Amino acid sequence: MASPGKKAFLMRVDPDLWTELERLAATELRSVNAQVEYLLREALNKRKGKGSLQQVTSQKVVRIRRRTGSSA
Repeated sequence: MASPGKKAFLMRVDPDLWTELERLAATELRSVNAQVEYLLREALNKRKGKGSLQQVTSQKVVRIRRRTGSSA
């Protein structure tokens, strides 16, 4: 089930790439979907420099940490 406010789409992926995504996601304790979103954000941030996407991502992390009381 898709998360509210997020765009759902289908994507064809090479089986070897999928295996690597699964391995990386498991290593970083993420779902494959969350790992793909993380990698896309990371790639966009590198491409754009310190742009608005980085600032939005950082603000979301701060808000989540404040709500959960997490400091990490």
